[in-house]
Amino acid sequence: METQQVTFYLAFLAGVLSFISPCVLPLIPSYVSFITGISFEELTEDIATPRVKRAIILNSVMFILGFSLVFIAMGATISLLGQYFAVYQGIFRRVGAVIIVFMGLHIIGLVNFKFLQRDKRLHLFNDKPLGFIGSFLVGIGFAAGWTPCIGPILASILLVAGTSDTLGLGIMLLIVYSLGLAIPFFLTSLGINRFLKYFNKIKKYMRAISIVSGLFLIIMGVLIYTNYFAIFTGYLNAWFPFLIYN
Repeated sequence: METQQVTFYLAFLAGVLSFISPCVLPLIPSYVSFITGISFEELTEDIATPRVKRAIILNSVMFILGFSLVFIAMGATISLLGQYFAVYQGIFRRVGAVIIVFMGLHIIGLVNFKFLQRDKRLHLFNDKPLGFIGSFLVGIGFAAGWTPCIGPILASILLVAGTSDTLGLGIMLLIVYSLGLAIPFFLTSLGINRFLKYFNKIKKYMRAISIVSGLFLIIMGVLIYTNYFAIFTGYLNAWFPFLIYN
């Protein structure tokens, strides 16, 4: 149970890193404007009208539900495959870990995989489908169009899900990952003016964020390959006992 709890913390952290990645964070205002159908000028007014606030909240929730559904379905699928091919789980774990390490090197910029540079997030829809269902569909499109930043980090959590003991644990990992991405997105959409005010200050740290995200993946990959992940979470429990609730 303790190992699982720490794994959930790491999954949540992975979701947050996906949100602040250089290929997601700068486009948050565009996403909010796209899913709400509200002009950028109206979104950035000093005092938002009740209509604007309601549109932001409801459309953001539907967008979040859309991408969360895809991520959770991925987790369930990978977990089922992991259970079915349990006899090959060791090979699956090692191959996946090596891929994760190379993805981490890609994010840092030490290697370059051109196929990971294709950005399909907003290109899946030239015009947003109408209504809240449209925001839900855009969320699905966002999740389905894997990006250079979200793809590698999400892949590491999917690998952990694929090697989990139960289907339920694999699904929970992706629920927690989705929360790590959803909560900051929702809060940012509510405070879009404040976000824009501080974003220019944040931009200069984008390179550092990429390095931290890449190192996170490399460490995860090494731990998974060597099967030291459980030992690592044990150390976290010893160093940060407040993370665990008995």
